[in-house]
Amino acid sequence: MRTMFMFCALAAICSTNAQTVLTSPEGHNQLTIAQQADEFCYTLTHDGQTVVSDSRLGLQLDNYTWERALARKYPQYACWMNGFTVDSVTTGEHRAVIENLWGEQAIVPDNYNAATLWLSKHDGSDYRLNIEVRAYDEGIALRYFFPEHPMAVFHKVVADLTEYTFAPGTKVWAAEWAQAPYDLKDVNDVTSPIERAITVQLPGGQYCALADADVDDWCLEKNVASATKPNTLATTMYSPVDIVTYYATPWKVILTADSYGQLLERRYLIDNLNPPCAVADAKEWVRPGTIMRCTTLTTEAALHNIDFCAGHQIPYMLFDWKWYVPCTSHDGDATQVIPQIDMPRVVQYGREHGVGIWLYVNQHALQKQMRELFPLLHEWGIVGVKSGFVQYASHRWAVWLHDLVRLAADNHLLVNIHDEFRPAGFSRTYPNLLTQEGIRGNEEFPDATHNTVLPFTRMINGPADYTICYYDKRLKTTHGHQLAASLVYYSPLVTLFWYDKPEYAQGEPELKWFDELKTTWDESRVLSGEPGSHIVMARRSGRDWYVAAMTNTEGRTVNIPTDFLDKGKKYTAEIYNDDPAAQTRTKVGVALKTVKAGKPVTLTLQPSGGATIHLKPID
Repeated sequence: MRTMFMFCALAAICSTNAQTVLTSPEGHNQLTIAQQADEFCYTLTHDGQTVVSDSRLGLQLDNYTWERALARKYPQYACWMNGFTVDSVTTGEHRAVIENLWGEQAIVPDNYNAATLWLSKHDGSDYRLNIEVRAYDEGIALRYFFPEHPMAVFHKVVADLTEYTFAPGTKVWAAEWAQAPYDLKDVNDVTSPIERAITVQLPGGQYCALADADVDDWCLEKNVASATKPNTLATTMYSPVDIVTYYATPWKVILTADSYGQLLERRYLIDNLNPPCAVADAKEWVRPGTIMRCTTLTTEAALHNIDFCAGHQIPYMLFDWKWYVPCTSHDGDATQVIPQIDMPRVVQYGREHGVGIWLYVNQHALQKQMRELFPLLHEWGIVGVKSGFVQYASHRWAVWLHDLVRLAADNHLLVNIHDEFRPAGFSRTYPNLLTQEGIRGNEEFPDATHNTVLPFTRMINGPADYTICYYDKRLKTTHGHQLAASLVYYSPLVTLFWYDKPEYAQGEPELKWFDELKTTWDESRVLSGEPGSHIVMARRSGRDWYVAAMTNTEGRTVNIPTDFLDKGKKYTAEIYNDDPAAQTRTKVGVALKTVKAGKPVTLTLQPSGGATIHLKPID
């Protein structure tokens, strides 16, 4: 159940009978909401340029059955939003910083001005609806809130009427399912619903992204070109949503920016719009890190894998599917381990070597056994669960999946959700949800151009389990590109060597990059790039900086500015870059040089290539 947060302080807002205008704290974004006949519409400008023009707000409900069941004969309208009037507008402001348990930024701002439009119908039905809006300098957020109905009429939401109307010539990065490839399309050519977050390229040289936050009690929503209004994305709902008032919908987020990179840097706004951490002791047991899969399901292979993990500072090892059988059937039993694995021995050996054991569990077993299984796994000493093939799109399954994460937290289990599920900031509330897939990652061996699209599209949602496949011969990128991917694609749980075995490693010097890789950060910056071209990313952990550059299928030279380093300081730079002359089969060269803050570093990237730099301050 969500609760409404009200404000009393005066905010930057102008409200008349015709419209409400809300401006962000430093004036970068301005949101206007107006009632036009029976419709409510909004516009959004960023630094004076229109981002979204007159676009519809509202929901469609079908409460007829519940009304009759409770002997209520209320007026019926073609659209449920008809008949509402604005009774009042309340305003407020909020200024704070948020200290994250983990993330891409240790500390982020949380500054906004807010307004709530209180709507009601004066037709005897007692229906009320609030439109809650927030204006941040990073973007805007809005949601619908249902005050408690005095006659306890159940509400059935059957359609989301929210629209996004853009200027002619607007283009969007479109993916029709969570693990789909991306295409850059004119907004009018989005003829099938596409996944959020949706990165939008506006004709005036600005950018925005449509995203969601706080979605644990709602269904999957997508967007598609409107059949009646040009240059407009309409909203689709995967299923109806049945609610009991009072109730708040998820937040709809529109990030605004002057570059693709700035959109990614501002994605923390999605996390901010979720409730704070609900796991009181999370700091004591939620530990991000890297993980390696044991590809052979035997005790001996597991012990060998644990030795490799311990030798390369990999704190977790995974048994993927088939450690219990049949794992894709309701007849499977995840409380029974196949005889080839001595699970107590493996767990104990891992504990002795500082390696925690994760287990894959398919939805069949989760649905049937979750409540008995999770306490049992905790008793075994298992540290995490990777869920497989889970349903998530309907209201029912969305609630079920988020309750799975809650139950895992109750049993001190970390979680990695596979396959299609995409995040919307729930990890702020339940940080034991370290990561999720929802990405066309290395399992599907995409090309380098696709990989340069992902940072500016899918990664706006939040962490993604990309599954680095370092030694696999099916890779369509260089090994330097793989090194860069481990930094560019943020995930508190980074999967390394997905299809590999310990014996595949032959002491390649670049493995030191993985050995020293952090998975959560104090600071992150996009230094350059755009989707389909390249990206240069810098992240800080403590005093060290880690930099990654990756290009598309074309080679290029990148100049990496270093003004993010402490002014006047010198750093030792360990540079890992593709080198055809390197005397290893991976053809990655390792070089050491001294870098002074403010002096750029120039790197030549091979086609489909990449490079990484670990910068350590010289005291």
